[in-house]
Amino acid sequence: MKHAQFSVDYPDRLVHPLQRGMMRDSPVDRAELLMWSPTADATTLFWFDGDRDAADALVSGVDSLVRSHFVESAEGTYGFLHQRDYEFADPLLGVIADSRVIFLPPVVFHATGSVRFEAVGEVSALSAFYDDIAALGDLTVERVQPFDRRRSPSQLTDRQRAALETAVSTGYYEIPREGSVADVADVLDCSTSTAGELLRKAEATVLREFVGSG
Repeated sequence: MKHAQFSVDYPDRLVHPLQRGMMRDSPVDRAELLMWSPTADATTLFWFDGDRDAADALVSGVDSLVRSHFVESAEGTYGFLHQRDYEFADPLLGVIADSRVIFLPPVVFHATGSVRFEAVGEVSALSAFYDDIAALGDLTVERVQPFDRRRSPSQLTDRQRAALETAVSTGYYEIPREGSVADVADVLDCSTSTAGELLRKAEATVLREFVGSG
């Protein structure tokens, strides 16, 4: 079984309305769909790389939104969204429903128009899914590796390891905190949102291994 990471740019007719708002004039450059409910009422947990007002303004443009609640953090804003439906385009939902793969969070939406997501399945199923999605948008396979239900620190990417090492050296994990995600981004020469993603994924990998080993 394989674990693949994809990046896709859809034509405008298939772009999710939340991402369409990001692509226009929102200060939010990145939104991560962290969790979603398998129920008819589309309940989701998002993370936005902007403050509460920016996140609220962005999601208010989604027609199906029923209610929302936001929790601001040092690196961005978490949003609990309740919608009448997910508002993904029907052709895309059809491909997802017919696929024989499992999707892993997060689904990452960029203001550039690209969407990054991960899927797990047999090689034949991933190949068939690739063909179906590639027929809808400009699809790139960014990484393929054997699937392991529990990642270990040895499976950190070089970039994730560098982010952790930089965070430690800049005082990000000191109490009280002496460094910031922006400091990590400066050292790694990347955007603050990218540095934040690297740290979150690296932290999740290390913590899963720690809890599992206990």
